[in-house]
Amino acid sequence: MDPIMTKAAAAEQVVTARLRSGLTWQEIADAVGAPVVWTTAALLGNHPMAADQASAACALLGLGEDVAEALRLQPYRVRDEAVATDPTIYRFHEALSVYGPALKELIHEEFGDGIMSAINFRVDIARRPHPDGDRVVVTLDGKFLDYRW
Repeated sequence: MDPIMTKAAAAEQVVTARLRSGLTWQEIADAVGAPVVWTTAALLGNHPMAADQASAACALLGLGEDVAEALRLQPYRVRDEAVATDPTIYRFHEALSVYGPALKELIHEEFGDGIMSAINFRVDIARRPHPDGDRVVVTLDGKFLDYRW
């Protein structure tokens, strides 16, 4: 019996197939039926996908059942003990560990090759009432810096 493909290997195939097909992350998310940031993070290996979601993504991208199987696996999320000393800081670290690669892909897709500046940067925090408990809304607003010579 062949071993299950790793999530990292599946993510490499997803990224390659997406680039070669010319599909956007949003188009894939629409086919999967889930939000674009979540879908991108899942396809990059940071969330498990339901069987129908993995099948939809693989069908669209022309990938096999071996990739779909890996996309359904529970990911390993690395934990840094030094960051875990403060629960709020740890949650920010956790959120960026999971969503950072997806956000990077989406920034590159929207703006091109470059970075979001953390020097020319604004951050805002707000409270939004919600029936299940108030929500913390954090806005990260950084200037896009193109990689140009």
